[in-house]
Amino acid sequence: MKVRARIRGKEIGRPLAVAAAVAVLSLAVFLIVEFGPWNRQPPDQDSTKEVAQSVGAKVIPTQPKLSVEPTPPGPKPVQPTPPDADN
Repeated sequence: MKVRARIRGKEIGRPLAVAAAVAVLSLAVFLIVEFGPWNRQPPDQDSTKEVAQSVGAKVIPTQPKLSVEPTPPGPKPVQPTPPDADN
């Protein structure tokens, strides 16, 4: 009989209310943290390149990668023979 009384809500009311309160509080905190006024970017941000040039820094592109890479030191890895080469 106790199980039926629990299912009907006689003894489950307090834990359910606590769980609902925690869920509502968590949702409110999440919304405040995610969409708060401190989380917005200013509308007129300059790019890093423009800021660097405005203070007198030279902005030059990086060196392109070599088309021919040097061979690494050490022996070359051994290639296994294909299975059909045994014929």
